[in-house]
Amino acid sequence: MARSINESGSSWVFPDGPLEEIASRCDVITAASLVGSCKFYHDSATQSVALPASQPFGMPCVLHTHQTEVPPAHNPFSRVHKFKQQGAQKDKQHDAKDRKGTLCQLTPLDRISSDAVIPDGGTGMWAGANGDWIALLGFPWNWELVNVYTGRRIPLPPISEFKSTPDKLVFESNDQHLQLLKIAICRVPTAASNYTSFSVLAIFNAAIAVLHCASSRWTVLDNQFLAYGYSDAIIHKGIVFAVTQTGEVYAWNQLSWGPLLISTAPIPPELDEQGRYNLGSWWLARSPDGSRLFLVHTWGVTDGRDYTGLVRILPAAATSEGRHGRTIRGYGKGLLGCEVYSMDTSQLMPPRPWRRIISLGSYSLFLGVNYPIIIPVEDGAEHDRPNMARSNSVYTSHHAVGLAYPPSPEICRFSLNSEDCTVGFQTNIRWTWRQVPLWLIPSFANARQWNLPSRHRLCRGGGDGHLEALTGDNIDLIAAHLDVTYTVRLAACSRELYDQISNDEGKMHHWDEPCLLMPPPAYWFDEHWDVARASRLHDTVYDLVPLDHPRRSVALPFMHDRKWLGANGDWIAAADHHGWCLVNVYTERHIPLPSLPDPKIGHGGRYADYKLIALFDKRIFYLEGGGDWRMLKNPTPEQIVPAFCDAIELGGQVFAVDEIRGWTYFWDTANENPMSMFVIPPPVVDDQQYAWFLAPTADGKRLMIILTVNNIGIANAEVPPDIPYAANGLQLRQYPPVATYVFEQDPISLFVAARAGDFHWRQVNSLGDHSLFLGLNYPIIANLKKRESKAPDGTLVPFMRKNCVYTAYRKYLHNQYPKILRCNLQPDEGETVGVISLPRDSWGSVRQAAMWFKPALNIARSVLPLKKH
Repeated sequence: MARSINESGSSWVFPDGPLEEIASRCDVITAASLVGSCKFYHDSATQSVALPASQPFGMPCVLHTHQTEVPPAHNPFSRVHKFKQQGAQKDKQHDAKDRKGTLCQLTPLDRISSDAVIPDGGTGMWAGANGDWIALLGFPWNWELVNVYTGRRIPLPPISEFKSTPDKLVFESNDQHLQLLKIAICRVPTAASNYTSFSVLAIFNAAIAVLHCASSRWTVLDNQFLAYGYSDAIIHKGIVFAVTQTGEVYAWNQLSWGPLLISTAPIPPELDEQGRYNLGSWWLARSPDGSRLFLVHTWGVTDGRDYTGLVRILPAAATSEGRHGRTIRGYGKGLLGCEVYSMDTSQLMPPRPWRRIISLGSYSLFLGVNYPIIIPVEDGAEHDRPNMARSNSVYTSHHAVGLAYPPSPEICRFSLNSEDCTVGFQTNIRWTWRQVPLWLIPSFANARQWNLPSRHRLCRGGGDGHLEALTGDNIDLIAAHLDVTYTVRLAACSRELYDQISNDEGKMHHWDEPCLLMPPPAYWFDEHWDVARASRLHDTVYDLVPLDHPRRSVALPFMHDRKWLGANGDWIAAADHHGWCLVNVYTERHIPLPSLPDPKIGHGGRYADYKLIALFDKRIFYLEGGGDWRMLKNPTPEQIVPAFCDAIELGGQVFAVDEIRGWTYFWDTANENPMSMFVIPPPVVDDQQYAWFLAPTADGKRLMIILTVNNIGIANAEVPPDIPYAANGLQLRQYPPVATYVFEQDPISLFVAARAGDFHWRQVNSLGDHSLFLGLNYPIIANLKKRESKAPDGTLVPFMRKNCVYTAYRKYLHNQYPKILRCNLQPDEGETVGVISLPRDSWGSVRQAAMWFKPALNIARSVLPLKKH
């Protein structure tokens, strides 16, 4: 693409309405918060058809640590500005901490994982969850309940009978060490009680404590009969029930009696004989109607320790398949199992017997550190395969917080149907997890309570429903969660929104910074391209990765069943089986292009100001807006077959470079006979194999030719190891220095020099404050004045620097192992070449080369005079 097109007009901003457009592209937690910000949005959401389809509302999801450990300095969600304080006095309960966000991952069972942003827990650990609330553990005794949608925090008092230790999960009482397992939020706080009344159980290995109000104190439940540690506890009909690690169930009525041993483990003899229950976990739950107590026993799940002599180690899974970016493994009958028992607790003296439950009907149980969830689940099939979400099943995660070894498999589905095997998968952070995974069902069902009363409303001014009612802090919060294209659309809604987003004091958006545009990782691992596309909610959502900051998403709906061929500015050239077109990334304005042999396709005048080059290996075609494609004459003599690898347009002339010989050809398109061409010899002639690129200088007046060694890493027998870059999740490598040259020439003198046969390239030793980004995209020369040219400590990062040449792929279907290079034009002695290494596995199925793209906000400003509220 030789020249980009100017775009204006306001019809593209939010054609389907602001709420659905924004909320469908926020992470699900932020979308629910937006819905609950005012009555206007809430009423619109409850009547929306598209919104529930775009977000996993009402679906059981696993909330877990993000796939990349993003340092706070690079985490945009931890830098969202705190609320503007009205007056000097702050609300000590709600404003003691800045409103920040923690970037997590939300994994629905039958959708691709997506980002989720919950209120910042700092160094706190997740210890429980129920409904809209999670329990956070800090040190020392900094326990609190936090609403995941509003950020409201309720501090919990310390347990006076227990003494803290340096380990936030270990406490001392009467010379006994107590290990905290979880916090069970049995009854959640509500606005009706002014968030002061709730019920919480602190479950330790050898103690249970209960709390019913933030202003009261914990009550420790004694149990002189306890022989084995506790495993789980709940409150059922006002009575506290707890199960031990060997299946004994105890009960306490806090007003009159307890503890009472109501049963021993109802284990079938054959399981006891095989010893499998020794590896089992015991859980408590309630029946769907809340009338009966459930006791659940799962066995066969290991945790990575050596159990030799105790029980046989779980063998390899019988089957496995890639789905939704994760590997689902199936285990044969007899390897893992689950039993569910039910008891009528209306009579406990003496207790009634346990009854085996052979079916949960349309319901399924979700057990873990969170409070037990039992909900109806619809069965279905996707691509002739059963869904992971099934009825009549029991799902489990970690049974306690702070496990030294994560369970394997980490997430399990035990079906009560005898013919179904157990399946399971790991989250993407098996060995790096910092937080225990929680079951969470995203919902805005309680949204009406969030603002009754609350200083944490997203909107001001009584909730009139207009976008200008958003506070500046929440503009940052929402914009940080939108994909790049819809952040631009939000900025185009009003001058206030544009100013807030463009100021970008938290540096969340990195406007005008070259980024890598590429398919998301889910398209690379574990599953075929077609399956990954079908499983993704938005199959045209791509990754936009700044070189030193967290990756962001970019929604490109127009790329459905298309491949990109190039890019320049806001425009992408794309192709499908129908033909070629130009599409604006932000407005989705579509311009069809004529086929090479076909007559021209007429366009409006405002869309005729563009120039295109169609580059083939042996042919070059040139098109000016609204005209015909013209084939530029091939080199002479005829026996020489060209091998074009790059081409640009500069000052009305088309330049192309031959990757075999290094020759540069140019055509004067202003000439009446633009088919004639001239040949320029290469600036370097030696035995090296170079990758050749063309680019204009920063002022657009001179032509540059760039040479880098083409076989980096191929000749070396040893492949450097991958170095994970936490800032964006990319893999980096270091290679030995390679020759990189930049030469330039004034196009005005080309004709005279070419005719005289006395042509000399002038070498460029420094790009100053600029760097070049070359590849499938039209060349980008970016001003990086604020960047360093070298790393302070000589390491690979920061990866983006000035006075460097960055190269990606020159072909839209690239069959070589993907590597993206950074070469310094003035390297220090021994300085290595920085390389971004994309996954080798399944790259051939992706068939879409990464290219450079620079997000820009200026298109939003061009429509502001036309867009009024």
